[in-house]
Amino acid sequence: MEAEPITALCTPALLVDVDVVKRNAQRMMERCENLGVQLRPHMKTHKTLECADIMTGGSRRCIVVSTLAEACFYADHGFDDILYAYTVPFDKVERCAALSERLSLFQVLLDHRDGLEQLRKRPLKDGRLWHVWLKLDAGNGRAGVLHSEPEALKLAQAISDTEGMELTGVYVHCGNTYNCRGVKQIQAVAQETTTFTLQFMEKLKAVGISCKSSIGSTPSCSHPVKDMSQLSEVHPGNYAFYGMQQTVIGSCSLEDVAVRLLTRVIGHYPHRNQLLIDCGWTGLSLDGAGKLPTGYAMIEGHPNLKLLSMNQEHGRVEPISGPLDYSKYPLGSLLTVIPYHSSATAMMHPVYHIHSGGRLVGKWIPTRGW
Repeated sequence: MEAEPITALCTPALLVDVDVVKRNAQRMMERCENLGVQLRPHMKTHKTLECADIMTGGSRRCIVVSTLAEACFYADHGFDDILYAYTVPFDKVERCAALSERLSLFQVLLDHRDGLEQLRKRPLKDGRLWHVWLKLDAGNGRAGVLHSEPEALKLAQAISDTEGMELTGVYVHCGNTYNCRGVKQIQAVAQETTTFTLQFMEKLKAVGISCKSSIGSTPSCSHPVKDMSQLSEVHPGNYAFYGMQQTVIGSCSLEDVAVRLLTRVIGHYPHRNQLLIDCGWTGLSLDGAGKLPTGYAMIEGHPNLKLLSMNQEHGRVEPISGPLDYSKYPLGSLLTVIPYHSSATAMMHPVYHIHSGGRLVGKWIPTRGW
């Protein structure tokens, strides 16, 4: 049976170019191989089996997740060596324990002693160990114990010394690369993060502790610095899809963005020089808050169009300058939108429409929930 054309889809619809995904994944695997570090890809952007298979090269091993729903989803489908990269929530300790007792290797994250105490009070069965990563803040300013604080080393020692636990590694999110513009800035932040992480690893070594080290973000791993070769692992995720945000940062080019949102023109409003599309924030998300010159996203092939605002199911589009030529945008005609943040846009869709060479070849169904 001949594959359907993309134009046959009902809109709004999320499109994923599987050839671009495969190319992005292959490039990241090659970067890590050249660095001599283990790639532990993050699943939070796509949350699908098919993309996970592509990113792991079919091994179904060594992944990062951001929710326990993802962890269970992947465990149910034969994945192992899963790192739950979210500081242990107290209401989810029992679910973490169940995964730790079920899989060959399930790993959790800590950045405070209260979390350590919660794990200590729930020993694992059959002599199994909690595999714990210390979340370190090396300048990102989100979760993590600050790398320069004495408590960071003390907490690492406490984890290492607690019966029933193993300090598996030190985990650092290089999220401050998202404030960068261009490769030079990305690599400066990546270098600083790597340096702080390696310095902390030396502190651990000095007190007799040996464990893994891992930093990650799509910008830093798209343009890695040489010293990252001294790390054990890296854990980028968004690189499979990329998005307008990553092009602005300098992580990739437009040709590397694998996702598009298909939408239709549903209204002409000459009195306000606007047209309406059938994609609101429930199809695209409000991430980016109109930071682009073209508004909330880029309308492909139409550089003079701006996605000005969105309601739940509608998007208002107007020209950046001059009057709209409505003959170019007939009612019912299709537009393709390049999302600002592909992770946020993907979360809005229960199904991804996969295409290759302009023809639909399948669907990916993501997992959802926490």
